[in-house]
Amino acid sequence: MARILQLDPDALFKTLVTRGKSGAHYVFMIPVAESLDLKKAAELVKEKSIEMIAQKELFPLTGYVHGGCSPIGMKKQFPTAIDETAQLFDEITFSGGHIGVQITMSPDDLAKIVPLQFGDLCC
Repeated sequence: MARILQLDPDALFKTLVTRGKSGAHYVFMIPVAESLDLKKAAELVKEKSIEMIAQKELFPLTGYVHGGCSPIGMKKQFPTAIDETAQLFDEITFSGGHIGVQITMSPDDLAKIVPLQFGDLCC
């Protein structure tokens, strides 16, 4: 997607939905070329552990399909964290809620819409 849109892959973020040991759900946004460090993610949200939800759980939980999950407009707003590297960019790009639809905005503007926690989330 970064090549198609001619974007810096470090400024293109994917949205991942997880479940903590407590049963609470969390949303994490990381650069598309990176992997979520589950231990760092759990630490950031003060959970004992974090795991990715099953793909079949995504739509009923968020209203979004795999590959089109956006932090904006989920059925329910979950605690959301974004990798601290987002702060290095004036604008970042992420899914707009449908496959192939992207939103570009500043991390600060995103934080006005979705309360964000910034942290070190990648392996």
